[in-house]
Amino acid sequence: MTHSKQSVYEPLTESGAVALAARLGLFPEGTPFICQEIGDGNLNLVFHVFDPQTKKGVIIKQALPYAKVVGESWPLTLKRAVIESNALRTFADYVPQYVPKVYYSDESLAITVMEDLSHLQIARKGFIAGKTYPLLSQHIGEFIAKTLFYTSDFGMNQQQKKQLQQNFINPELCKITEDLVFTDPFFDHETNNFEEELRRDVEALWNDDALHLEVAKLKRKFLTEADALIHGDLHTGSIFASDTETKVIDPEFAFYGPFGFDIGQFFANLLLNALSRSEHEPLLAHIEKTWNVFTHTFAALWEQHNVEPYAKTEGLLQDVLQQTLIDAVGFAGCEIIRRTIGLAHVADLDGIEDQPTRIHAKQLALQLGRQLILHRQTIHEVQQIRSLFFQTFAATH
Repeated sequence: MTHSKQSVYEPLTESGAVALAARLGLFPEGTPFICQEIGDGNLNLVFHVFDPQTKKGVIIKQALPYAKVVGESWPLTLKRAVIESNALRTFADYVPQYVPKVYYSDESLAITVMEDLSHLQIARKGFIAGKTYPLLSQHIGEFIAKTLFYTSDFGMNQQQKKQLQQNFINPELCKITEDLVFTDPFFDHETNNFEEELRRDVEALWNDDALHLEVAKLKRKFLTEADALIHGDLHTGSIFASDTETKVIDPEFAFYGPFGFDIGQFFANLLLNALSRSEHEPLLAHIEKTWNVFTHTFAALWEQHNVEPYAKTEGLLQDVLQQTLIDAVGFAGCEIIRRTIGLAHVADLDGIEDQPTRIHAKQLALQLGRQLILHRQTIHEVQQIRSLFFQTFAATH
């Protein structure tokens, strides 16, 4: 099943979600459905509809016409539901094993019905609980490499790319990123949210002209570089995982953006978890393996499937990968800072119960984010991220 445009928008209820699941014919007639509203995000309703006998189920996701984290005073386009379903289908062309299958979408109701992933766990929750997910970096490295390569000018005809790009014009959600990741945290803005104990550290960031210049450069990249179709919000809360399986979800922020953005977002959220625990190694190892898998996979695709006449030019691949790493490090720094003092935090840090420990971890996060942004041009190998991480710790002891 694909798209439908038949109804006037209204928010789904649990009974409405059950009726939709029954109408789609995905279950035998008379199935005794159970429905649970499981959404804990900021922008959507999410229902888990399943047969309690067979445990077979579906996820029904509906975009709200406003940001749930703020309320109806922050209206949002419903088009993001179409962006999400189209992105999942596009990603499935290249990495079907790493995204949920889409069964049905309704543009007017802003609904997407997709594969039930309830046998998996949100990676952020698992990391907070101490899990390590041994294959996560292998899977995410492959996911990013293949989706970026095949949707770029290197992996498809440039005219085809421009046509595909038109399907992912996403100004309203890009504006959220532009403001909440690249702008508001670096100024005294009303959306910022932080403990008073952090004020001195935060005001130092607000008055740091050198930092502002580098963030402005990174924001410009986000605004102007349309390298490939990116997820746009690839954090550990947008990934379901187990020890053997990984599924990337929630690409409603998807658009044509810079190669390094998704990688940087993923790195940042691994670093945020590393800051929240005493055992850092599993998270730092994931960063390094993700990058190594990404570069190996991207380079293999470059050699085998590149459509760009300059692809064989000595040094071009190395330049693309080096710039991608530099940008990823800078984007990671912005994400770490905004998740610490901006509007939307992460449970990795906010969930630290002991207040002095939590404040210290957040101070480290602000320092690490700043260092990643300011020193990204000196990063030539992914292992240098590890060095910056430990240098930040050493500077505070």
